[in-house]
Amino acid sequence: MRTKVNRFLLIILIITISFGCQKQDSKPNEQDLLHIKSIKGEDSKKVILLVIDSLMTQAIDRGIQQKELPTFQFLTDHGQYYKDIVSSFPTMSVTIDSSLLTGAYPNEHRVPGLTWYSKNEKRVINYGTGPMEIFKHGINSVLEDALINLNGKHLNQQLPTIFEDLAQHGLKSGSINGLIYRGTMDHKLSIPPWVQVPTSLTKDIQVKGPDYFALGALSNPLQNIKNLPDGLTHRFGLNNSYSIETVKHLITTKQLPDFLFVYLPDLDQKLHKKGPSDLNGVKKVDRQLNSLLKTFGSLEEALNKAIIIIVGDSGMTQILPAEENPVIDLPSFFGDYHVLRPGETVSQETDIILAVNETMAYVYNLQTGKSLRDIADLLKVDPRIDIISWKEMDWIYAVQGKTAKELKFKANGKIIDPYKQTWTIEQDYEMLDLKINTNHTLDYGQYPDVLQRLSGALNSHPGEFLIVTAKPGYELADRSSPTHKGGGGHGSIGQEVSLIPLIISGTDQKPQYLRIIDLKSYLLKLLLKKHEE
Repeated sequence: MRTKVNRFLLIILIITISFGCQKQDSKPNEQDLLHIKSIKGEDSKKVILLVIDSLMTQAIDRGIQQKELPTFQFLTDHGQYYKDIVSSFPTMSVTIDSSLLTGAYPNEHRVPGLTWYSKNEKRVINYGTGPMEIFKHGINSVLEDALINLNGKHLNQQLPTIFEDLAQHGLKSGSINGLIYRGTMDHKLSIPPWVQVPTSLTKDIQVKGPDYFALGALSNPLQNIKNLPDGLTHRFGLNNSYSIETVKHLITTKQLPDFLFVYLPDLDQKLHKKGPSDLNGVKKVDRQLNSLLKTFGSLEEALNKAIIIIVGDSGMTQILPAEENPVIDLPSFFGDYHVLRPGETVSQETDIILAVNETMAYVYNLQTGKSLRDIADLLKVDPRIDIISWKEMDWIYAVQGKTAKELKFKANGKIIDPYKQTWTIEQDYEMLDLKINTNHTLDYGQYPDVLQRLSGALNSHPGEFLIVTAKPGYELADRSSPTHKGGGGHGSIGQEVSLIPLIISGTDQKPQYLRIIDLKSYLLKLLLKKHEE
């Protein structure tokens, strides 16, 4: 994903190549292949989870209808196909992957977005939003947050990942190009000398990961064993081919762990540029999946030997072309307020801090004389703004852009939603497209699981801040934010970006709820039941 951290690590690596490329030590740093032998034996049925960045149901359905996606058709014909799994919020990969692998929204896992403001550290955390913001925040700071702090500090240390849970049960796991990878095994990220020069990063960074851990050229257990596309022209291994070829090697050598997380990033890059209607990227993924499955011998044999699960992470909205004014310039709303510039140090003069996650943004209020409602009033006049939300005491408020319709809600109450969560809701509940039935049950419409997802983001980190989302077709921007005019964007909370596909083949067991936060418990149920057998 263009917003995926390893996509922007790539940008940094390319930029820093100017410091001179030196050949790394050819001796592999990882001995993962010695650690991944399953206690259940090599012939036990493994679980492979493939996360395809920005994979959308509409693309799958259209491609199958046009007979251009034979592998997807095979998997949907021979498995379960869900078209409306609810993603996390904001719909940015760091937050989504954290939710997927911990089974919780950001109020528990503590990774609020691709960029956010740390009140404790008095600085903006940026895992890599775009080249200009990376430069202004500082390459060293961005790399440290992405490579060290994200998994080692920001992700809630008290909330176990699926890798940590499986290790407790004696099961083996692996991650290939996954951004969130915290586990129980010691690993090293090997930093090239030409990246060390402009940063304070050491040659080797100690991290904790699953039994098998591959992250492009930074951690390649197959170095000197298999020739993988991990050089400069292949985005240093942060690509689909690296991920697919690694899985194929583990299949061929009968070294699959019990659970393998595989991230495929390439599709998102195409959709950001061309928009969500482009089908070429999905067709390429279909061919890659076909190659992977046939490594088992045939497509049918693959489902006999493994449970294959494919899931997207978020959808995209089509951003309008430049002539239709799709970019909402957030600093322009705040007049005489001192809005922190990217890379600037927070001071007593700072009034507003912006952390823009494409079509969603956090707006932090450091001005004690102004309330969050005062800030919201400045924003709600723009018809391109969708929802503005903030918390006051136990209540969460939401205001609709342009109409200024308002709603407030809090957890616990008489209203029960489809996920057995209870709520108290007051005022204009229709502004969030909520339907409250006579039996006090709640149905969600255009904003899936919106009450819990807004609450999760607003309680994800300390501070006084608003959440702002843009209407479909528009995106938010700070002074140096990357924009996608005429392309695709995500981050917000509407159906278009929130509902993702899930394909499960090789088992009849079904997830309890269709949300990304419920997949961890489903995977554990699959794996632990198989373990007991």
